[in-house]
Amino acid sequence: MKKVSVLLCGLTMALLTAGCGEMPDLTQEETDLIAEYAAGMLLKYDRDINRLVDTSMYEEEVEEEVILPEEAEEPTETEEEESTSVVDVSQDEETEPAVSSVEQYYGVPNVMIAYTGYEVTDSYPPSSEGEDLVFSMEASSGTQLLVLKFNAQNLSGEDQVLNMLGYGARFRVSVNGESSKGALATMLVNDMQTYNDVIPANSAVELVSIVEIPQGTNVGSIDMILRGGEQDATLRLQ
Repeated sequence: MKKVSVLLCGLTMALLTAGCGEMPDLTQEETDLIAEYAAGMLLKYDRDINRLVDTSMYEEEVEEEVILPEEAEEPTETEEEESTSVVDVSQDEETEPAVSSVEQYYGVPNVMIAYTGYEVTDSYPPSSEGEDLVFSMEASSGTQLLVLKFNAQNLSGEDQVLNMLGYGARFRVSVNGESSKGALATMLVNDMQTYNDVIPANSAVELVSIVEIPQGTNVGSIDMILRGGEQDATLRLQ
């Protein structure tokens, strides 16, 4: 094998040194060896070229390419809308349960407390000419007093104590669906928040609860929020 290689190298050098002149005379065996050598060299370089242009390893690199966070495509507006979860918080808002009466909420026995109506005034109670009132109240500037009236009837055949102060009664009032306001603390003997007295057998007394409203308010709906129990409750008056 070494002899063949030496011979081929010698023949190649002879060809190169011949330049553009006449080709040297070759035997048939020498011609066949040169042809075989040339074919082998072509195959060798052809294999190298094929290997160099082989894209398989590049395809593997593309498939394994890792996309970094900053290189990720920005989501479109439609994709953002679809991925954004809409939470309806309206169902989470706490609302006071409704009750049918004051005595139901506070658990008052043998007494029925019924709403009878309201009046809007600048002062309460109204005074008669020549009468001295122990206590009266005036509306603040720009407001009027909304006086809510209730009838507390003793349903038993004997005297009945009604101690609303002992029940921890507290009221808030919402007019026309507006934000509720706390009922005023008064020294009236018939203030329903602080009433503590005896209702005679088969008798009734008038109780009131007062809140300030903007002057000129056209009163429509009235809701009273009852407090003092385990949970606030709403009583629709009108």
